[in-house]
Amino acid sequence: MDAGPSNHRARRRGTSVVGIIGHRFLVWEVERVDDRMTLAAYKEKMKELPLVSVFCSCLFADPLDKPTYKAEDAVDLNWCVIKDVEVIELNKRASGQAFEVILKPPSFDGVPEFNTGLPQRRDPSLEEIQKKLEAAEERRKCQEAELLKHLAEKREHEREVMQKAIEENNNFIKMAKEKLEQKMEANKENREALLAAMLERLQEKDKHAEEVRKNKELKEEACR
Repeated sequence: MDAGPSNHRARRRGTSVVGIIGHRFLVWEVERVDDRMTLAAYKEKMKELPLVSVFCSCLFADPLDKPTYKAEDAVDLNWCVIKDVEVIELNKRASGQAFEVILKPPSFDGVPEFNTGLPQRRDPSLEEIQKKLEAAEERRKCQEAELLKHLAEKREHEREVMQKAIEENNNFIKMAKEKLEQKMEANKENREALLAAMLERLQEKDKHAEEVRKNKELKEEACR
């Protein structure tokens, strides 16, 4: 909230008003303007002040009597630096004065580095390098052996699957052949039976024709 002596004025003698902007604090003092101000006018003027200014004026109210300042108490507020605080004068009038207090951001200049206490990494010796190489070679051989074993197991599985497929195919062919032979045998038997029935009918027909012929001849002889 930004509040300044040029925008709002408190109507009591020695009143301190504080405004806050981020990390900046605005503080000023104003004097009483009129002792005969009515209560309604005072309330209207108080409504114009921000809520923070009214709250701070209630908490930090100075006594009615204006303190007397000495020459040795004067401080140059144009630009003064006190440790991590900067004070800049904003406005100075007969009714009071205002200045700005700026808090500096934190600094990490004096913080020690974290890696200073860590031990320095030393260079490996020739023996250590040789051991690492031998261990790497051993790991490589183990990986190759595992890979070859996996490939052999995979090929064996493929061979078993292929053999099983061949056996199933042979069994299917055998069963199909047996069914076909059975069907052909049944067809042969049916055909032979059909031929035998046809021959029997033909023989009966020939026998009947022979009997008819003999009867006809007998009738012709009898008529003579």
